[in-house]
Order: sequence, then C-alpha cells, then structure tokens
Amino acid sequence: MSAEAENAWPEAAVDYVKAIADTKLLLGQRYGEWMLKGPNLEDDISGASNAQDEIGQVRQLFRLLTQQGVEDDWLESSRSAEEYANASILDEEAENWPTFIVQVALADRAAWLLLDAIVHDDFTGMVQKMGEDEYFHLEHHDARLETLAEDQPEAVEAALERYFPGILAFIGPSSYGSSEDPLVSAGFTDRSVAEIRGAFHEHYEELFAGTDVSVPPLEEDVPDPEAWDETRRRSGEGHVEPSVVEQLQGISNQEYVIE
Repeated sequence: MSAEAENAWPEAAVDYVKAIADTKLLLGQRYGEWMLKGPNLEDDISGASNAQDEIGQVRQLFRLLTQQGVEDDWLESSRSAEEYANASILDEEAENWPTFIVQVALADRAAWLLLDAIVHDDFTGMVQKMGEDEYFHLEHHDARLETLAEDQPEAVEAALERYFPGILAFIGPSSYGSSEDPLVSAGFTDRSVAEIRGAFHEHYEELFAGTDVSVPPLEEDVPDPEAWDETRRRSGEGHVEPSVVEQLQGISNQEYVIE
C-alpha cells in the first residue's frame, strides 16, 4: 500500500473537516464585520483578534484538506455559495449585539468540540495549539453571555431559540452514538456526535443556570436524519449570501493579487 493511500482519511472525515474549516472561515468573516461595532473597545479588539485566529486555523485545515486531494483553488476561490459547508447559523450577519454574541458563541464552541474529538495523527499538536486560541475565545463568549443574560435575557433566549436547531444540525444527529458514528468506528474521532451534542447542551444549561434565560431542549429529532446533509452538516438547502462569498474569495480585488 502506498504512503498516500495509507494516510488517506475516510471520505466522511474529509467532509467533517471541511465543515469545521468553512465554519471557522465564516466565523472570521462575522468577527470582522463586528470588530468596529461592539459596545466597547475591548470587544472590538477581541473581535479582531478572534478573526485573525480563525483565519489562521482555516489555513492549516485547508492545507490538510489539500493533502487529501481537495483542490486548493476550489477551497480558496472557485466554490459557489451552495458548496460551502459552514454551520447554517452563520449564513447571515446578526442584526444586533446580543444576537451576534449568541451566534458566534454557539458556532465557535461547536466547531471546537468537533475539532477536539479528532485523534488522527495528522492533527497531532495542531489541535492542542488551536485549543490554546479557542480557550480565550470561548471564555470571552461565556463572559459576555453571562452579562447579557442579566441585562437582556429576552434577546439572548430569542437568539438561542433561533440558532439552536441549526447548530445541532452542524454537530450532527443524535442517532450517531458510539457504535453508529462512522468516524468513531474508523478511529478518526474519539467521541461520538451524540456525546458532543450532550456536552454542548450541558455547557449552556450550566452557564445560564440561575438566570432568566432558558436553553432550548436537546431534541432527539433535531436534525431529522432523513433531511440531514452529512456533507454540508445542515438540513435544507440554505447557504451563505453570494455577496459574502465574493468577499471571502476576494473577487472584487483579484487584479491586485501578487503572484
């Protein structure tokens, strides 16, 4: 067996990592959009730093994907909006600060939990380094959520109800237990989707305990396995706005690219 074949990931793993990378790419975009619109300078600086971290992580994940045969040009600049596999909750820019914080907090934590479950040798050291960045992202999000839960509980709860189905679809269906999850069976991850869903939900139940914010229930039929797209980790045919894809791909400024 050739070294290339020996190091090949399962096909489902390529889709899994691509979804994490695309979610981080859109997180970088959303952080960038809000980095001058936060309520104070600290939040603006944090948003700029988070955006830089996410894009740096995307570059590393894209490099691994190209080693698995995914075309670099396709990843970077040749995809249509429908071909991005980001968490659906990042498809549109949030309209206000509380909604933005819930949006990025859920997406950032879910992407981290999926990434942290990977145990393949190609990720040795990389995940640990990314985790050092993510620790500060997630701590900052939780602190802001706690403050918002006191000051604007209705806005936080509304955003949670709006985004929870989409982020559960990104994590995956509850039917992917330890014996059913193909990536656990292949040895690519060490935690099933069902376990990750439980840890994700438990975190927010604990975070909002004692506040006026209720966390949506962890519904077993969300997403519907029959409607779930494993490649794009979502239900339905939605996608990020084409105008955002143009920004991600630098279409309007291609003439200035230095070869």
